Amino acid sequence: MIYTFDASVLIALANAEPGSDLVQMLLLDARNECYAHAANLCEVYYDLCRRTDEHIASFAISDFAEQGVHFRSDMDPDFWQEAGRLKARVRRVSLADCFGLTLTNRLGAEFLTADRHELEQLTGEFRIRFIR
Repeated sequence: MIYTFDASVLIALANAEPGSDLVQMLLLDARNECYAHAANLCEVYYDLCRRTDEHIASFAISDFAEQGVHFRSDMDPDFWQEAGRLKARVRRVSLADCFGLTLTNRLGAEFLTADRHELEQLTGEFRIRFIR
């Protein structure tokens, strides 16, 4: 199975928050491929820099890669235009999550998030799994 992670999933993983056990289980299963878009990674990095410091933030990002999260930075015109159209249509979803959802479509993946309030409205359009 292919999964894409949003920032809330990665923050939960970094902080051992509720739902991180599911994420770890998915990462440990060799049959799975797990991805995060650079925009979502940037959200995690800035959040950790703000709450802790740059060293801890950089360590966390490196740790995600070691645990098997593959980083993607897709930004071709078709990609960013699809993300932009989604953001224009669904304003309550962050731009970074629009990039994550666009990556989800591109990979034929399932999008993992903890942001039920913002993303529940898109469950009929995207394959979304809530970690809590």
